[in-house]
Amino acid sequence: MNYNDFLKSKIKYHESLGFNIETKDVNSLLFDFQKEIVKKGLGKGKFAIFADTGLGKTFMQLEWSRFIYEKYVKPILIVAPLAVAQQTQKEGVKINLKVNICNSQDDVINGINITNYEKLHKFQADRFVAVVLDESSILKSYSGKIRTQIINMFLYTEYKLACTATPSPNDYMELGNHSEYLNVLSRKEMLSTFFVHDGGSTQNWKIKSHAEDEFWKWVSSWAITLQKPSDIGFDDDGYILPELKYHNIILDTEKWGNTLFQQTAKGLNDYRKARRSSIEIRVQKAAEIANEKDCCLVWCDLNDESRSLKKLILGSEEVTGSDKIEKKESSLVGFSNGTIKKLVTKSSIAGFGMNWQHCNNMIFVGLNYSYEQFYQAVRRCWRFGQKNDVNCYLILSDRETNSLNVIQSKEKKANEMREKMIQRSNIEIVHNVKLEDIKLIKEFGENWEIIRGDAVVVLESYDDNCIDYFIFSPPFPELYTYSSMLQDIGNCRDYNEFFENFKYVTKNLYRTLKNGRLCSIHCMDIPIFKERHGYIGLRDFPGDLIKLMQSEGFIYHSKHVIWKNPLIEVTRTKALGLMHKQIQKDSTLCRAGTPDQLVTFRKPGENLIPVSHPDGFTEFIGDQNYKPKTIGIKYSHVTWQKYASPVWMDINQSNTLQRTSARDEKDEKHICPLQLEVIERGLVLYTNKGDVVGSPFAGIGSEGHQAILSGRKFMGIELKESYFLQAVKNLRYAEKKVKQVKFNLLEE
Repeated sequence: MNYNDFLKSKIKYHESLGFNIETKDVNSLLFDFQKEIVKKGLGKGKFAIFADTGLGKTFMQLEWSRFIYEKYVKPILIVAPLAVAQQTQKEGVKINLKVNICNSQDDVINGINITNYEKLHKFQADRFVAVVLDESSILKSYSGKIRTQIINMFLYTEYKLACTATPSPNDYMELGNHSEYLNVLSRKEMLSTFFVHDGGSTQNWKIKSHAEDEFWKWVSSWAITLQKPSDIGFDDDGYILPELKYHNIILDTEKWGNTLFQQTAKGLNDYRKARRSSIEIRVQKAAEIANEKDCCLVWCDLNDESRSLKKLILGSEEVTGSDKIEKKESSLVGFSNGTIKKLVTKSSIAGFGMNWQHCNNMIFVGLNYSYEQFYQAVRRCWRFGQKNDVNCYLILSDRETNSLNVIQSKEKKANEMREKMIQRSNIEIVHNVKLEDIKLIKEFGENWEIIRGDAVVVLESYDDNCIDYFIFSPPFPELYTYSSMLQDIGNCRDYNEFFENFKYVTKNLYRTLKNGRLCSIHCMDIPIFKERHGYIGLRDFPGDLIKLMQSEGFIYHSKHVIWKNPLIEVTRTKALGLMHKQIQKDSTLCRAGTPDQLVTFRKPGENLIPVSHPDGFTEFIGDQNYKPKTIGIKYSHVTWQKYASPVWMDINQSNTLQRTSARDEKDEKHICPLQLEVIERGLVLYTNKGDVVGSPFAGIGSEGHQAILSGRKFMGIELKESYFLQAVKNLRYAEKKVKQVKFNLLEE
């Protein structure tokens, strides 16, 4: 494809694969905002509804299913958490829809069917035209095995819907799992497109600063996010939540005769010990409160807590993880319909899917550090449809208050981020992509010029055979991004797309380089991360560059390896394979550091003007004690040995141009100009004075700076404006330095 079409293909918005309906045809019992969501979900075909608790996700998923059934007359499957099937069946009656509860494929009817996640293995995915995941956060909260089972099982299902409350705004993996389930992008593809590895942690990823807006545009192409109807432009009448009243009850352990711990637990192990030592006093206080209530939901985490609560709370029912599925269902349904007034259970068992607006009293007998579990548990009762203020009792010993502080801090941060997420993710996408117009800016001096623009476009304007030598460091794929522009080669979906993009540059490098002359590319092996790729390893980036350059006609000429200190590398990257502890744990995962490489290619044909050094190698003006002399024959063999060595051990990694001024606020951690000594050696080896040196990725002007100091000419290209402006300053400085040295020599 032509270059512009390729750039447009880099945008990854989810296509509409469903069918259109009229809003008026949606059940009149649904609110207007629910009708619009149903319409949009059917138009997309594969869609996610991230709607807060009580906004009617059940009605929306049932109506979505009804339209698909009426169009195709084939079975549809809804998969829900434990005990939610009966709840969904009752909701279906309200809008005149029959929902069939089934335990296996044998129970399926030609209509809308529902089962729970525990029974999913008893069904055949290819028998259903559509599938709905109710409380689809199961994709994250379940084990990786179950998540993978769900994604693989419904890989080829034609219509898919995912329904859950608004996901945690900073839990991008949950969004990635939803995207993979809906066949938009796999989680790995999402990471490659929008994220960079956080070098400060081996398991963390952070969204590319320049890609943040594009990321949320992408999410809005396959999902809708709301906490209230007004988030998507509708009226909030009937959707104002009652007050949530927190009652923080901190028990004095000394008063209760427990003196095992004399200060607040800090570490996780200390916290667990403190919690176990306070079970008795917390349970007694919880039972005291629960026995005064007509209806009460009691949350706990430990089996010992659960057993004691059952004994002390009058008329209570206990639901544990070891109970049979039938017993769990009957107890949860019993609490829903009011036959059970007081329920004791864990958030991991009943924290998702249940609608318990009839209850407005909750007791947390201790807290763990999971804000998500706490939030979901609270929202079982504090949800739209709740008529009364909700009392939430948090019972802790004075040794456990750190968990409360953590939950409160996470709650504040989550609310702020969720609001930001909603604002950003409900964007109407215009699929007629228009490329950002990049205004070309040209700056020049006596022996140099640099253009701010797209490397491919600017190179195409160059004459054939006009460059004597190319030397540059390209963006490294899957590591860093430098701008949000599609023309930025660092702004690629993955490793393969980088090479598709770079091929347009390579063609022009070949065309504009003189016959018999050389092109040097600074590069290195690139880490492979487990979270993104599924395993830990290295990509042979230099090797793949060699293959690409050869495919465009270049001859692989030479390679210099540049030694780097592995201690500095492991401190910066936290790479598992370089850590000292890995030798003690399992040295089969230990690896060498990743040295820089300068890989050089030759364009076929005869070099008409030899690059010769009959009197040795000329020194650079950049040297502090510069004198117009040569190193001479006496030392030429020693000097030759330095340049010809396959490993350069003496490159100073920190000898680069000043780069701080070039950073903008959205830059990642990395601005990494090429070391000046590497450029210097390339110029000495492969160019004559007066030769034209080119760089399609000029950055802050390092190659041009050295070219000017060595008496060469420079032609550079840089896309990012802040880098371009700094490059101009550096090139002008080099030009001024050369003039000053010449003036001083004349004075002498």
